[in-house]
Amino acid sequence: MKKNLKMLLFLLLINVAAFAQKDQIKEAQALYDKGKTEDALAVLKKIEYLIVNASDTDKSDFFYLKGNVCKDLAAKNIDAVNNFAQASSAFQDILLYENDSRNYKYAFKANLALKAMKSTLVDGAFKDYKAGNYKESAGKSYEVYLIDRKDTLNLLNAAGASLTGKDYVSAIKYYEELRKINYTGKGTIYYATNKKTKEEEAFISMSARESNIQAGLYEKPRNVSPPSKKEEVLISLAYSYLERNDYANASKYYETDLQLNPKCMDCYINLTYVKMQLKKELVNQMDQLGNTPKEQKEYEKLNAQKDEIVRSAIPYLQKALTIEPKNEDVIKSLLGVYRALDMTNEYNALKNGM
Repeated sequence: MKKNLKMLLFLLLINVAAFAQKDQIKEAQALYDKGKTEDALAVLKKIEYLIVNASDTDKSDFFYLKGNVCKDLAAKNIDAVNNFAQASSAFQDILLYENDSRNYKYAFKANLALKAMKSTLVDGAFKDYKAGNYKESAGKSYEVYLIDRKDTLNLLNAAGASLTGKDYVSAIKYYEELRKINYTGKGTIYYATNKKTKEEEAFISMSARESNIQAGLYEKPRNVSPPSKKEEVLISLAYSYLERNDYANASKYYETDLQLNPKCMDCYINLTYVKMQLKKELVNQMDQLGNTPKEQKEYEKLNAQKDEIVRSAIPYLQKALTIEPKNEDVIKSLLGVYRALDMTNEYNALKNGM
C-alpha cells in the first residue's frame, strides 16, 4: 500500500512539473513576443534541466523558442559567438527529437534557420578577417563547422584565422581536429563564366552549374581539382607548437610532413631550429652549475648531451643543401655546427666549396 502511495505521489509530481514547464514556456514565449529577449532566455534557463523528461511537443516548443531567442541575441551582438552556438544547438536538437518522434512541428523552420545562421556567420567571418578581427573570424568559422560538419573548409578557415592572429592555442585545437578527420581539401571546383559580367564563378556542385548553363546564364564550364591540404595542416600544426615552445610536438609533425614531402625546406630548417633551442636549454642548465665534483660531473654529462643534440642537426642541414645548394642561411648554419663540434675537415670542405 505504501509503495502504491509513493508511486502515485511520484506520478502527481511529474504531472505538476509538466504543467509548470508548459506555463513557463508560454511565459517565455510571451516575453519574446514583447521583445524582452533576455528575460525570455532567463525563464528558459530555469527549466532547461527538466526538458529531458518533457513530452515531444514540449521539447520542440522549448528548443524552437530557445533557438530563436539565442539567434536574436546573437544578431544584436550580445555574446554573439556563444548565443550563435546555443541557437545552433537548439535547432539541431529539434531535428534530433522530431526525427525520433516523427512529429515534424518545427523541423522545416529549424532547417531554414540553420541555413540562414550559416550564411550570416560565413559573411561575418569574412568581414572580421578582412578587418583584422582574427579571433572573432575564427570563432564564427568554427561555429559554421559545428552547424555543418561536412563543410570542413570552415574548420580550415578557423584554423587559418587563428594562426594569422597568433592565437596558437586555438590554431592547435583546429589543426589537430583537421588532422584527426584526415582533412585533405581534395575535391572538384566547378567553374563557369557569367555571360553578363564575363567573370568566372564557382558553383557548389556540377548540377548547380549545369542548371545555370541550361538557363543560358553561364558558359565555358571547367573543373579544377585543388592540391591536397594535408601538408599545409601538418606544417601549420608544427609551427603552432613551435611558437608555443612545445618542441616535442613540433618535431613530431615536421618529421611526419617529411614523409609526405622529403623536399620540405621549412621542415629541415625548423627541425634544426628545434635542435638549437634544445641545445640552448642545456647550456642554461650548465651555466647554473657550480664547481663541486658532483656538479662538474653533471656538467660533463650535459655537455655531451649538448654536443649530441647539435650533431643530430647535421643530417637536416645536409639534406637541405642537396635541395638548395646555394642557400646561404643553411650553409652558414652548417658551418656553425661544424665549428661548434670541432669538425675541422668538414668545415674546411664546405667553406672551400662555397
